[in-house]
Amino acid sequence: MSEKSRFKGLKIAITGASGSLGKSLIEVLKKKGAYVVGLTHNKKNNNNSYASKPDDWILWSCGKERLLSKSLANIDILILNHGFNPKEMIDSNEINKAIEINSLSHWRLIEIFEKLAESNELNKSNSKEVWVNTSEAEIQIAFSPVYEITKRLIGELVSLKKSNLSMKKRNSFIIKKLILGPFKSNLNPIGIMNSEYVAKKIINKAEKEGYLIIVSPNPITYLIMPVVELIRILYSKFINRIYTN
Repeated sequence: MSEKSRFKGLKIAITGASGSLGKSLIEVLKKKGAYVVGLTHNKKNNNNSYASKPDDWILWSCGKERLLSKSLANIDILILNHGFNPKEMIDSNEINKAIEINSLSHWRLIEIFEKLAESNELNKSNSKEVWVNTSEAEIQIAFSPVYEITKRLIGELVSLKKSNLSMKKRNSFIIKKLILGPFKSNLNPIGIMNSEYVAKKIINKAEKEGYLIIVSPNPITYLIMPVVELIRILYSKFINRIYTN
């Protein structure tokens, strides 16, 4: 299987690597021949012996993303999969935590990885890819208002980034958005799908498809998300033309 995979020999880093989807992605990618690095907040993971253990661990924390710049320099694909779901209306501290983890840390890592891609472009090195797990909560209810708001924020920022990249016509930095329906995990114990299924679908689609990677039991998502994304990107391009003319 790995001989035919475009991931064979690539170095792929995953945030949220100790979560349900993170473990499943590690397992699938290693079978595809990739060298997988897990980004974790937990020092105990370095000694973890579960079956889907990555080839290497990198310790990091939200708010200190710039310290990862050197570690990410040799990474080909960065998968942003970490998240926090308060599940209910909560106090300001929990809201701030959700914004930091679900939105701001993702955005900072995207910016850092893009700068590394620009450096690669100058050195005529390989391009870099970032995949951002925004989830279905970006466009519909997830029975967690704060989670929905923070996912919508990073989702719209990624749309803006995609629009900017397409206007610049740059090929050194590729961005993909993962729109995932409910699957069982610590964030969502009542999810419909299992993480193994979702991980396999993500990787299979990423080998064949472009910007949007949708895995959901809800057919409406497959109809609505591309339309929403197109409107956002066209709007961004329209505004850009107004202010540059």
